[in-house]
Amino acid sequence: MSAIITEDPELRNKLRAFQDRDQAGSCLAGMLEKYRKSDAIVLAIPSGGVPVGLVVSSRLDLPFDLLIIRKIPIPGNPEAGFGAVSLEGDMVLNDSIVRMLGLSRDEIVELAGSVQRELSARNRIFREDAPFPDLHGKVAILVDDGLASGYTMITAVRLVKRKKPARIVVAVPTASASTAKLLAEEVDEVVCPNIRSGYSFAVADAYWNWYDLSRDQVVDMLRQRGFLKAG
Repeated sequence: MSAIITEDPELRNKLRAFQDRDQAGSCLAGMLEKYRKSDAIVLAIPSGGVPVGLVVSSRLDLPFDLLIIRKIPIPGNPEAGFGAVSLEGDMVLNDSIVRMLGLSRDEIVELAGSVQRELSARNRIFREDAPFPDLHGKVAILVDDGLASGYTMITAVRLVKRKKPARIVVAVPTASASTAKLLAEEVDEVVCPNIRSGYSFAVADAYWNWYDLSRDQVVDMLRQRGFLKAG
């Protein structure tokens, strides 16, 4: 059975629904109010999910951590991906793109290995190699700044499922309708105020002020909120 998808009908198919990621996080927090001060944890996906997740955790008085996951870029086109991989090796592939590109298993392993080396660096910088939090019996709220294809979030879900949480909630400000339905088959709840249908979808179109976050910007955010040590 598919999970219930909670959206804001007033934001359905709306472009520029949010001023920035902070406002989007505030909107999400309002829709997640039932989890305030509960046995839940906010798990954000860097980079774009960090400012959103920090607002959600702060507003709801919940602990915060990161899911170190990244797309596997298409050779020669690093802005596009054909799947995603986690720090722990969970991997979800877009099989149709893999077939179209004619990628062999060895090529996929090599490309994923390169991404995992980057993930190890991110884990050291963003989490200081801290042990992953115990999720057993807890509500895991997985946050990003939006879902396009959804492969990064599905990879995150597969990782989190192994940690045996009581409930998995995907919470994102914006998503394509088809991807929201795809995630609903994987988790217990999807919360997404701005769902958009149609052939073309870009996460950036939900924001007036949207930009790629640098590694230093993410570190500064984490330090300001006390997740990382200052200095």
